[in-house]
Amino acid sequence: MRASIEVADIFRAAGSAYRAAHAGHLSLQQLKVMSAIEHCRTAALGGHVEACEDCGQWRIAYNSCRNRHCPKCQGAAARTWLAEREADLLPVGYFHVVFTLPAEIGDIAFHNKALVYDLLFKAASETMLTIAADPRHLGARIGITAVLHTWGSAMTHHPHVHMIVPGGGVSLDGSRWIPSRPAFLLPVRVLGKLFRRLFLTRLVALHEAGRLGFFGSMAHLTDRRAFLQHLVAVRKKRWVVYAKAPFAGPEAVLAYLSRYTHRVAISNRRLIAFDEGGVTFRYKDYRRHGTDRQQVMKLAIDEFIRRFLLHVLPRGFHRIRHYGLLASSARKVSLARARELLNVAAPPDDDTPGEPNDYRPPCPCCGGRMIVIETFERWRQPRGPPHATAANRENAP
Repeated sequence: MRASIEVADIFRAAGSAYRAAHAGHLSLQQLKVMSAIEHCRTAALGGHVEACEDCGQWRIAYNSCRNRHCPKCQGAAARTWLAEREADLLPVGYFHVVFTLPAEIGDIAFHNKALVYDLLFKAASETMLTIAADPRHLGARIGITAVLHTWGSAMTHHPHVHMIVPGGGVSLDGSRWIPSRPAFLLPVRVLGKLFRRLFLTRLVALHEAGRLGFFGSMAHLTDRRAFLQHLVAVRKKRWVVYAKAPFAGPEAVLAYLSRYTHRVAISNRRLIAFDEGGVTFRYKDYRRHGTDRQQVMKLAIDEFIRRFLLHVLPRGFHRIRHYGLLASSARKVSLARARELLNVAAPPDDDTPGEPNDYRPPCPCCGGRMIVIETFERWRQPRGPPHATAANRENAP
């Protein structure tokens, strides 16, 4: 069912004026995202007409934009991705670990998204793999699925990485499975210190190689001395690594992943109102507790669009990555060895056909099978009535 208000409605109503007001200050990727969302599931992308084989009821279905930033297009992508990941789950507890960049580093990331987001992934994953391999802690090779989020609940710039990690790993010599403690994976203070050191060392190296750019109020950080001075306070600050208690089971892991892997800066269901005065939406204030955490915010239309576009990722950037036992290059071999050590059978090969790419919901009237009776190209509308076939079926004896 369509949400009463959608991000697409806001972009269609105010996108043209926003692009004109910020001409020359929007990236090509941001412009493409705006265009994709505005045209998603409209005649601009073409579509088809479906008719019920039983009762003749028909409906128009427009094509999706399939842009990864579009709130309407993530459901199908998430289902496909989850189906592929289900076979990777092991019968152990799973932990949720979060690595967050301090605000001072977030400002640098804003001007250097591809480089700093990539560094966030690499420093966080190396931290986990290094501490887990240390015999003083777990002494094992673990697996990691990591997902980048760049937003806070109010769509502010807040880069952080969510990780799903099995509760244990394969010993370094590959001879046994080493389980973690029931409610404890790795010490978060130790993780935070190593993460800070790895990240800052490599960030300074990027600056010295002349690969970082700074603009506006941060242009002075181009100077090496000013940049190092900017990092002084961050070096002394505790970098917070957050680890949740393990999930109840594989089903809970998949439920979590379905909420996080293909999430965008704001979902349509959080939107409350949209008018000339601005956009009103729900958000969570994590400084509060209990029912007070749910808050309502109203932003001017331009500010809402600006915040949404903050989170457009660089072209080709992978926001879901796998490490250790789950690294793509050795995933099958590593998981097979893990299952052997855990003495569990491999999941059976599922030869049953999955949901086809052209899957269509059943008829809303009788539940019958819907078939395509007409297709139409981009920027065109179906003929009206759409096709004589539907009417003929309805009147057939």
